[in-house]
Amino acid sequence: MSQPKYFIIDFDSTFTQTEALDILAEISLRNHENKDNTIAKIKKITEGGMDGSMSFRESLQRRLDLLEAHQDDLTELIERLKEVVSPSFKRNTGFIKKYRDEVFIVSNGFKEFIVPIVKDYGVKEENVYANEFEYNDAGRITGFNKDNVLSENNGKPRQIEKLKLDGEVFVLGDGYTDFEIKKEGFANKFYAFTENVKRDNVLRKADHEAPMLEEFLFMQKLERAHSYPKNRIKVLILEHIHQDAINRLTKEGYQVAFRPVGMTEEELIEAISDVSILGIRSKTQVTEKVIENAKRLLAVGAFCIGTNQINLEAALKKGVAVFNAPFSNTRSVVELAIAEIILLMRNLPDKIFDIHRGKWTKSASGSFEIRGKTLGIVGYGKIGSQLSTLAETAGLNVRYFDLEDKLALGNATACASLDSLLETSDIISLHVDGRPENEGMIGETEFAKMKKGVIFINLSRGHVVNVEALVQNIKSGKIHGAGVDVFPEEPLSNSHPFKSPLLGLRNTILTPHIGGSTLEAQENIADFVPGKIIDYINSGSTTNSVNFPNITLPALSRAHRFIHIHKNEPGILAEISNILAKYGINIIGQYLKTNEVIGYVITDIDKNYPEKVVKDLRKIEGTIKFRVLY
Repeated sequence: MSQPKYFIIDFDSTFTQTEALDILAEISLRNHENKDNTIAKIKKITEGGMDGSMSFRESLQRRLDLLEAHQDDLTELIERLKEVVSPSFKRNTGFIKKYRDEVFIVSNGFKEFIVPIVKDYGVKEENVYANEFEYNDAGRITGFNKDNVLSENNGKPRQIEKLKLDGEVFVLGDGYTDFEIKKEGFANKFYAFTENVKRDNVLRKADHEAPMLEEFLFMQKLERAHSYPKNRIKVLILEHIHQDAINRLTKEGYQVAFRPVGMTEEELIEAISDVSILGIRSKTQVTEKVIENAKRLLAVGAFCIGTNQINLEAALKKGVAVFNAPFSNTRSVVELAIAEIILLMRNLPDKIFDIHRGKWTKSASGSFEIRGKTLGIVGYGKIGSQLSTLAETAGLNVRYFDLEDKLALGNATACASLDSLLETSDIISLHVDGRPENEGMIGETEFAKMKKGVIFINLSRGHVVNVEALVQNIKSGKIHGAGVDVFPEEPLSNSHPFKSPLLGLRNTILTPHIGGSTLEAQENIADFVPGKIIDYINSGSTTNSVNFPNITLPALSRAHRFIHIHKNEPGILAEISNILAKYGINIIGQYLKTNEVIGYVITDIDKNYPEKVVKDLRKIEGTIKFRVLY
């Protein structure tokens, strides 16, 4: 028969996100003339007591002497502490209530403010062991009960010794005084809790780091809010993705590694072996070989519109969901297109270059208004259609061509063929995607069909244009001006050189793939893509995935969620249901979406289930990936 387990939990900076006496100082000293310096002293003394560089009793007495606190201040303190309970404790009240007889709060803080906080989460008042304030007749806090063992140095081990717990004892805390329980032999393991503060000297002495309560519960094989601790989910972010995205993923609890440049295939294969979430922009190529070596990969986030840098089919076959930002930077790209059209029509790149060299080229020759000119848009998707609207407002006549039937916006006119658009447009702007079929779609034949003096813009993909043909048509004068933001080969980072036959050509604007690189766009992307990935990890929802069947799932409530990704073969849904029926498991809800490659089944079941059911579900022939959420 296994021994009972007892859980000793610290309060300050563990159950709550802060040290209570530091908050009390902010309250009691709010009108003190030397408030900031005194609070800083108190916090420094607090840290000294927590990291073991100062005896605890000395730390406690010195803080209380500086506080000048009153009994009435405790009411506000309690209300403020209720607002800063650690998020992972808020999520896991089920654990505390289930093991309320085995959970103890052992703190060097004070019962007066600890009990009102922890009892709301299921902790028994008699299981709270902490110090007690002493007051004078006016209600001023003057000191602490020195007969309480927790007011003494090495007080926590002595308190645990007095409890005479007959079983295994596990300690969760952030300070040296918590480690002392294990050091003195009164605990089996000490877990350093680092959700709120990380003290290196404490962490070095710990048996295990617990960045959140779920990690502690996972190690103890106990029920928890998250089936798999988020701190174990590794994220790799590349290519100057906005800091907001990194912050959001870090706040979610993931381990986030960031590198500001792209990676080669070999570098990525080496880095991705234990990564669950990959975030990239346009430079990093996520090839089939990369995906084959990504054993733990669940999702890829393309922090841009395009996804041609990702082998979507290989990702799908491996059960890796891919998300992008289809709307977040469209306005930025459109504005760049409008700006370049105006600059090139006025022949401004050459004039700007001349005047920087001291040459005064004041002439209307080769300069034209855009009003009344015809803009031909190739690709009438999210960017092309928005460009259509703004261009018409600026006085351009808009024609467009798309392989799919698209409803015209405003007075735009659809062209029956690409040739028709090329032959009739004064300005041509490309806004097609990066599918292989679009490679080389504009070459010598297409340039030959364009008007003499045409303006040519490519803000889509580098490989859709034959660059040598473009160069020859600029040099011949067939193309009056060109704007190019994308290239067949682009450097992995700003430190790598850029080479192109387009360098130095007249009336030609070259930009380093910055069509969507505005702060507004990058902030939008940094919010949108992580949001979709987090939703997928937390609930299984695949809304806006570019390769998975799209399914929006309800929030999970008091149930387990089985996520089964499998080859799209007949009979698998029936086999899932048969396995659940064999174990007498009640299905609360079931959702299925398929495409030509995979089936995506989500099954919500009652809380209790035998572990063997998971093994059986994983063994179903055709299974690609299986996850459990709760």
